[in-house]
Amino acid sequence: MGRCGHAGRNAVEIANILSTPGEFSAALPRWRPAVKTLPGAAHKDSIARAQAAGRAARDSLPRRRSAALNLPERDPVGILEGQHADRVPDLIPVRVGRMLESPFSFYRGAAAVMAHDLADAAVSGHMLIASGDAHLANFGLFASPERRLIFDLNDFDEAYPAPWEWDVKRLAASIWLNGRNGSHTEEQCRTAVKSCVRSYRQALKTLYSQTATERYYFQVDAEYLAARRTGARKRIRTEEKKARQRTSEQVLAKLTSSTESGEPRIVDQPPLVRHPQVVNFAAMQNLVELYRNTLRPDTSLLLSQYRLVDFARRIVGVGSVGTRSWVLLFEGPAGEPLFLQAKEAGKSVLETHGRAPQPPELIAQNLITRGQGFRVVGAQRILQAQSDPFLGWIKDVRGEDGLQRDFYIRQFRDMKGSFALAEMNVQETADYGVLCGFMLARAHSQSANSAFISGYLGGSEVFDEALAEWARGYADQTEADHASLAQAVKLGRLPAERGV
Repeated sequence: MGRCGHAGRNAVEIANILSTPGEFSAALPRWRPAVKTLPGAAHKDSIARAQAAGRAARDSLPRRRSAALNLPERDPVGILEGQHADRVPDLIPVRVGRMLESPFSFYRGAAAVMAHDLADAAVSGHMLIASGDAHLANFGLFASPERRLIFDLNDFDEAYPAPWEWDVKRLAASIWLNGRNGSHTEEQCRTAVKSCVRSYRQALKTLYSQTATERYYFQVDAEYLAARRTGARKRIRTEEKKARQRTSEQVLAKLTSSTESGEPRIVDQPPLVRHPQVVNFAAMQNLVELYRNTLRPDTSLLLSQYRLVDFARRIVGVGSVGTRSWVLLFEGPAGEPLFLQAKEAGKSVLETHGRAPQPPELIAQNLITRGQGFRVVGAQRILQAQSDPFLGWIKDVRGEDGLQRDFYIRQFRDMKGSFALAEMNVQETADYGVLCGFMLARAHSQSANSAFISGYLGGSEVFDEALAEWARGYADQTEADHASLAQAVKLGRLPAERGV
């Protein structure tokens, strides 16, 4: 039976609290359990104080002002070129080619451009652990340690302490762009964005009627979603079945062949998959041991039973193309395969292009001592309801060019599922945006004092309307930026390899 996870299983109803398309919003409980507080607890009114501070912030930044799109002078192609300086040169044409596919594809790869655009935007004042790249395509299904399929945020490469508005704007604009990509009308795009932002706003209100531990344990699985009476039910069931088939065994069949001795080897498929020119197996084994030391004791012990068999470079995503990414094949004691993925972790674009303020001292110190891979792993564990037990990191890995880089490591395609956004109809898109909106609210509610946001947003639709207007304007700008990239390729400023 599918579950909407929350504490207090004696709840008598799961209610539809959000006025939104479909019934994704029914995942939040309407009840408020009796909570015994410690006598005289100094922090017992902290939520009320945070909400009051949020309401007061409307005086300095009225919610309707969020509709204004005031962009700085910038060269979007130049921002992308700046990122290319530290990327694998022969993969840059692939990145550009993928971004040329559509304005939405450009948007997916242009997190740095948007961070640059938001750097000087007015904000209400509350900082939290932000995803940094919370667009529609960065939500999806993945396996929990108990092998249930969970729906949540699934990309944290750009996560960093930042204003909460940045994530909401990233999500809102992606909905409008995806709608245009699917030939939805402008009014349908507006409705979908407003529904998403309303879902975020009302989900925060409900989450802050619960305890911190209830917010922490809240999660939504695929079976629960598919059981709702919504137009997207059939699509969810389809994606759930596909995700359950994405296992290491399936990857073994797709990516490998056998040597004469029967040993599996990853097959080169240039430029997507390629072995390094010089294979230093011992060095990779040493890195695996360093990574294993960052795992939980139970996962570390489990991995110790597997031996490294092969590894190769593999292209992933859109914005990540050109960064170093590896797929590693292990073999278990019974001959079973295990695939892990090691991804380069550079500085977040929220820091480099968004100029986010200096993070708290503890976070800053961890970045120095543990590196950017730890940043990604830490943010994922905070923002996701459940995370991959194989999440770990390595610091200061020296590459073939002699430079040191950080990496994070996770399972590769472990029952991961993404939704075909371009195939969604109008109702499915609206429902999906609602779901993403309240899962983003759940992620944001993990940061201390985020009840501030609930107080600032309030119960009216003022902010919903404002964000919809902002999203429309930024969608227009993204289409212009996409055209600028196409022109740069036409003039020979940037190389592009399409269809890869």
